[in-house]
Amino acid sequence: MDGHDNEEHRAGDETSPARGRARRWADWRPGHGLRRLGVVLALLAVTLGGIVAGTYAGGHIGTDIGPFRAELKLSPSLSGGTTVDIPPLGALLLDSHDGPAYLTVEVGALDQGRTEALIDDPASISRASQSAVQDVRDGVMRLGLRTLASAVLATLILAALVFRDVRRTAWAGGLSLVITAGSLGVAASTLRPQAIEEPRYEGLLVNAPAIVGDARRIANDYTKYAEQLQRLVGNVSKLYTTVSALPVVQPSPGTTRVLHVSDMHLNPTGWQLIRTVVEQFGIDVVIDTGDMTDWGSEPEASFVGSIGLLKKPYVFIRGNHDSPRTAAAVAQQPNATVLNNSVTTVAGLTIAGIGDPRFTPDKETSPAGSGLTAAVADQVIGAGEQLAATIEKSPRKVDIALVHDPASAGPLSGTCPLVLSGHTHSRQVSKLPEVPGKQPTTLMVEGSTGGAGLRGLEGEKPTPLTMTVLYFDQQKLLQAYDEITVGGTGQSQVNLERHVIRDPAKGDQVPVTPTPTRGPSGSPSPSTLTPSPTTTR
Repeated sequence: MDGHDNEEHRAGDETSPARGRARRWADWRPGHGLRRLGVVLALLAVTLGGIVAGTYAGGHIGTDIGPFRAELKLSPSLSGGTTVDIPPLGALLLDSHDGPAYLTVEVGALDQGRTEALIDDPASISRASQSAVQDVRDGVMRLGLRTLASAVLATLILAALVFRDVRRTAWAGGLSLVITAGSLGVAASTLRPQAIEEPRYEGLLVNAPAIVGDARRIANDYTKYAEQLQRLVGNVSKLYTTVSALPVVQPSPGTTRVLHVSDMHLNPTGWQLIRTVVEQFGIDVVIDTGDMTDWGSEPEASFVGSIGLLKKPYVFIRGNHDSPRTAAAVAQQPNATVLNNSVTTVAGLTIAGIGDPRFTPDKETSPAGSGLTAAVADQVIGAGEQLAATIEKSPRKVDIALVHDPASAGPLSGTCPLVLSGHTHSRQVSKLPEVPGKQPTTLMVEGSTGGAGLRGLEGEKPTPLTMTVLYFDQQKLLQAYDEITVGGTGQSQVNLERHVIRDPAKGDQVPVTPTPTRGPSGSPSPSTLTPSPTTTR
């Protein structure tokens, strides 16, 4: 009986109001409060960890911006901002927005099809500049949604692994959604579009004006340039019609026609002109003496894709602005041959060539930026000596030797009748100092088929586009050549000068009577067909 009374007494104590308050106080005593605070902190830490992991894992997309393929990336940041990375030129840093999200735009390769479409339709350049803004906006929107989904998913997975509790996992996912969406919202609400006009540049100092200071002016100049492209092409056709009527260099089965180009420096306009000349002049082989690109980077490698469109043999040597990667990209073209201290036979011509021993993409494209010190001069002349030794060992008589820098040509005197080069952006024809007992050698230096690239637009007088058509007789000796010059930006003018070799064995020239041709406006403009003065370097 006493035991029964004790049990009822204990039951009464447990159900009394005082006893209930005591138990609730025990639940909220300092030890239990710290435990709950620890759970909250752990929940917050897991959420932030999931957001960071999700952002790095999924916060990136590939998108098309005009003719470029670009990658957009988001990463956590305390101050916000945007980096536009243009490898290998450098980067533009923009104070574009605030908030804990940093945007990186990495410009990648050019799309060959879209690039050629821009060139063939000059009006599409202005449309592309407008659509590029929408491309970026759409890409950023998709990037934000992808980052949000990736952050929430990563948080849910991490919370499930840590807590093994559905309720806490749901709380972590909801908190991740709020924090990520809030961060992106802050970035969007503080967006400053004018930041693109006040960028900070990081990279090689020589590139800064081309990327930052003169970018808008160069773009405007190139737009004007492209607008006149169709007229330029038409003028070349008219000139060819005039030249075909001359009694000199009539097409014959034994005549080989070679187009010499050099120093394209990434100017896509040059390709359109090359294609026109190849078709109009019935070119058998194209020879390129280097500097096709400006920096030799991977994105630039797509520029060589136009070689295959020519459907003619293409012989190339590397210039000081072309990397081994550029040479490899050229070699992949089905109609291309890359020479590097080697000999090949194309269209019946035996051609020897060597690439420039330097790789100086950080220099200006102009010769003044080439840094020709005594050590470099020895290096460049050494390349000519190597090629001369290769030619001497060749089982076949070499008809043409190729070097990029004319400074390499000296050791080639007497090894072959003709040496072609570029590099100086200034056309010149001269005789190399003769070696007693050996054949005379002519050096032909081409100008810039790309008008020195975009840098050619920076001066008051843009650099013209130049190329030369060489005519070889049945003995593979140069019998004549046509120098084609296309005026720079704002000048829809094409000039052609014909030079005839009086004695191909000696390389002596004879003048041709000037023949008038029509200028772009329809008024007569004489096409000067007398040879340039011969000088010795």
